[in-house]
Amino acid sequence: MVLADIALGVSVVAAGLWSGLLLMLTTILHPVYATQGPRGFAEAMRAFLPVARTSPTNTVLVALLVLAPAVALVGLRDRVLSAPFVLTAVGWAATVTGPFLVSRRWSEPNYDVMLSWEPEAVPDDWRVARARWRRANWVRAALTWFALACFVLAWYLHLT
Repeated sequence: MVLADIALGVSVVAAGLWSGLLLMLTTILHPVYATQGPRGFAEAMRAFLPVARTSPTNTVLVALLVLAPAVALVGLRDRVLSAPFVLTAVGWAATVTGPFLVSRRWSEPNYDVMLSWEPEAVPDDWRVARARWRRANWVRAALTWFALACFVLAWYLHLT
């Protein structure tokens, strides 16, 4: 059970840290960028996205969000009908869907679109890409917050 203890703890920490990043993004940066016009938004994305895309923090946290719950499930394999196993599986599905799949399939292509803009000649439909960026962030945030709740409860129930 030590494997499950450690992996669930890592799942909680990784989901907590990722939740904080998404809380900052959705509740602070979204309103800041909402006040900018097309040029300001394009310039802000040119400054923000390359750093966010290559940040070791993002890479490590997403890897932990995908791997740690999977390791916890291996550690809990003798209790597949238990609440900790089910909660961990549900939380893992939420992290694979949110931070991993939404990022890869929805956000990354949209980032490519936004980074292709010339700040002096942003396309007329730039608001569509900004709205898509905001929606993807909120989807990832909601799924990560849900996963965090699942991992915390699974860890608590496992340890008690």
